[in-house]
Amino acid sequence: MILTSGNAGCKMKWFFLTARRVWKMILIGLLLWTEMALSAGKYDYIDINNPLLKKVPIAIPYFKPVTGNIAESEAAQTGSVMLSDMLAFTGYFKILDRGAFLADAQKADAAMPLFKAWTTVGAELLVTGAVSINNSQIEMDLRLFDTYNERQLIGRKYTGNVKDIRMMIRRFCNEIMGLLTGITGLFDSQIVFISTISAGKEVFVCDFDGYGPTQITHNNNINLSPAMSSDGKWVAYTSYAKGKPDLFIQNISDNRISVADKKGMAISPAWVPGRFELAASMSFSGDPEIYLLTGTGKVINRLTDSPGIDVSPSWSPDGNKMAFVSRRGGTPQIYVQNMNSGHAERLTFHGNNNTQPEWSPKGDKIIYTALEKGSGFNVCLIGADGKGYVQLTYAQGDNESPSWSPDGSMIAFSSTRDGASRIYVMTAYGADQRRLMSMPGQQSEPKWSPGVKN
Repeated sequence: MILTSGNAGCKMKWFFLTARRVWKMILIGLLLWTEMALSAGKYDYIDINNPLLKKVPIAIPYFKPVTGNIAESEAAQTGSVMLSDMLAFTGYFKILDRGAFLADAQKADAAMPLFKAWTTVGAELLVTGAVSINNSQIEMDLRLFDTYNERQLIGRKYTGNVKDIRMMIRRFCNEIMGLLTGITGLFDSQIVFISTISAGKEVFVCDFDGYGPTQITHNNNINLSPAMSSDGKWVAYTSYAKGKPDLFIQNISDNRISVADKKGMAISPAWVPGRFELAASMSFSGDPEIYLLTGTGKVINRLTDSPGIDVSPSWSPDGNKMAFVSRRGGTPQIYVQNMNSGHAERLTFHGNNNTQPEWSPKGDKIIYTALEKGSGFNVCLIGADGKGYVQLTYAQGDNESPSWSPDGSMIAFSSTRDGASRIYVMTAYGADQRRLMSMPGQQSEPKWSPGVKN
């Protein structure tokens, strides 16, 4: 009986253990199903980390003028074209030809599109809009749809002055990119750069896509290496306005200027992320070393101390590390210094001349300019850990001064591929290389701002 009872007990124990495992599996299945159901509303159309990304087909018909008057019709068409151009600029979208559309969005309800008409022409995404104008005030109702799942992804209504159309479109593009990629900031950013004017070189600023270039400096001299502060209110640059290379720090709105005019040169400024401080290479104590300065140009302390030249600082996004160029090993190479310990390690070993580093917004990569015999200057990329070297430009003139967009999806750089120096952009993987703008003179040294434009 004891044996029988023991067997029965073992059987009962086995039954309960098995039942527990079954219920555990059912529970896990339910949790997984719930997680899948909850995540069904999340969209991951665009992976900016995928170098083989397929462009997403998107239809952007002319927006609907609510009353049909001339002002509304013009604004509706302008806004649609503007939005198409901005999304096309990213390199992630295939903008479908409006001539192939089967539906007339200007006559249909912007909130209730006929999805079959859009999937038939290959659109995976659709943007509709309705525009109404009362005197100088405009209202724009913009929507993004997933045509295959027949659902609205975003709906936004913007109101303001008619002259604010571009700002409204920028904001909606940020909404689109935020949903599709999880990252925003590109459309609110600006680029500072150098352009030749008469015999000098002046600092200019433009929107992320080259729109509205505006001259910042007017000293009729040579100005170099512009960099915009984290809040977008200040630009630092090197200027020969006083006869030697000094560091100028200028307020963009009211043109207030501070000058760090110590003995020797002051070059290659780089703002500390989120702080009104910057690093720059200065030679008042001998050979060029990198110093930390206040936003008004006063020296706080020395950051590097080694034989040979130390120039071109670039901060990691958290401000805990600094990449820079040094000849301490004999040739110009990129080093990374831990700002807490002060310890610096060499990052680049490919080639004998690597300069102009800039840290990516995520902090995982560094782009820079490399010079090799017979191939000129080219833009290269390397992981912040020294791995994953990639050359992004090839055999098309000299390509220099690379700079990340604030969302890390694009890179601006200067190139002489067409003869004179011009500014170009490309995706973070080197695709879709194209000229940013057309303006007189030569343009160089682009530096992308954080996403700060209002």
